Amino acid sequence: MDNNDMYPIQFSVDYPERDLNRATTAFRIIVAIPIMIVLGTVSSAAWQWTHETGTIVATGAGGLLFAGPLLMILFRQKYPRWWFEWNRELLRFTNRVWAYLALMDDRYPSTDDYQAVRLEFEHPDAPNQLNRWLPLIKWFLAIPHYIVLVFLDIAAVVVVIIAWFAILFTKRYPRDLFTFVEGVIRWHNRVIGYAFILVTDRYPPFRLTA
Repeated sequence: MDNNDMYPIQFSVDYPERDLNRATTAFRIIVAIPIMIVLGTVSSAAWQWTHETGTIVATGAGGLLFAGPLLMILFRQKYPRWWFEWNRELLRFTNRVWAYLALMDDRYPSTDDYQAVRLEFEHPDAPNQLNRWLPLIKWFLAIPHYIVLVFLDIAAVVVVIIAWFAILFTKRYPRDLFTFVEGVIRWHNRVIGYAFILVTDRYPPFRLTA
């Protein structure tokens, strides 16, 4: 593909050309609980549970920055680099966890090492590359993508279940299934980059491929 046709947000996962661990695959949901808790604490996730004396709510801090960059682009035509880097690194970490849950890698997700998951996008030159008014409506313009992603996510869950059985019997992730799940995650990243972390004004393509 010509570089001019490449979307500014690039995502890929290295296909594992090796036998995958059957044991951690079989119990992936359980094994992933600690790293999911870590991810929740930096993604503003909230938990609630009840006991005899009442309800307790535990809340994390952090999460992807949306309102701050929106206001800075709108009023100052500026995207602070450290806000950008926070969003990019948190999104990279989130993708490593999701790739692990999708059985695409049996190495436990790292909080800082990129491992087999690659997510790349450049810090935008806000005055020259970003329309100051567009961030106000990007989330709305992306509605068609939300609808498509609902169906793609359902399909991806089914594919991961099939891959789970395949790994248990063959120790391998069928490449076609791997490519489909990778494409769905790629689609999510493009929509997030466009509509929520606001790093590009280029509308996301309706495709699974790079």
